Amino acid sequence: MMTRQRTVAALLLTALLAGCSSGVKLNDVPVEDRSATATTATSGANPGNTAQSNVAGVNLDQSVANAQGPIGVARVVYFDFDSYVVKPEFQSVVEAHARFLKANANRKVVIEGHTDERGGREYNLALGQRRAEAVQRSLTLLGVSAAQVESVSFGKEKPANPGHDEEAMAQNRRAEISYR
Repeated sequence: MMTRQRTVAALLLTALLAGCSSGVKLNDVPVEDRSATATTATSGANPGNTAQSNVAGVNLDQSVANAQGPIGVARVVYFDFDSYVVKPEFQSVVEAHARFLKANANRKVVIEGHTDERGGREYNLALGQRRAEAVQRSLTLLGVSAAQVESVSFGKEKPANPGHDEEAMAQNRRAEISYR
């Protein structure tokens, strides 16, 4: 009985391995020229057939992505400790972004809320969300479409300044305006 089970197991293993084998020849991989702007591939079945890629490159430079907003206007609103009230000195920043967004109805913005390192993770995520939503609410009260603005919280996870003194913590209590 035991040899019968071993035989069946061996047959199943052989069938499994045979099913996993591939008919693709690994030595016949087409060569890709990465130095050219377009990629040309030749098919083994139809050697005269060439295809050209029209895919544009993506610039991952963050400064280029952020250059899409109003020029010369700050993109950060700072908050007092344990507060999500937009201070009067940052009202002009919010108004400038509101003017830009109303003039460019196809543009979207993400408000990223941040906190300093004090407090628990959940508390800081909630406080960061309230800060982002405070800026979002200010923008919509100034006439920006709610569909153009999204708010998200990073809490204390992405500090602008990794220091532990009061100056560093003040730089981390912020909402960043990021254009998409």
